[in-house]
Amino acid sequence: MARQVFQYTKNVLKKVTFSFTLFKKELDKASKVLLPHEYEELEIWVENYINKHPHLIGVV
Repeated sequence: MARQVFQYTKNVLKKVTFSFTLFKKELDKASKVLLPHEYEELEIWVENYINKHPHLIGVV
């Protein structure tokens, strides 16, 4: 089930890409819900993802 939460979190982040504030808020939620190793994996994913969306630079 934990991987489902991880995938759900990625999907939510993709949907709120339009807003820096919402993106940051969802990342904060993820830090409380995901397991530590999953959150580390999510941080790597976010770093790669924000390269495609420069308005999100600084969110991490």
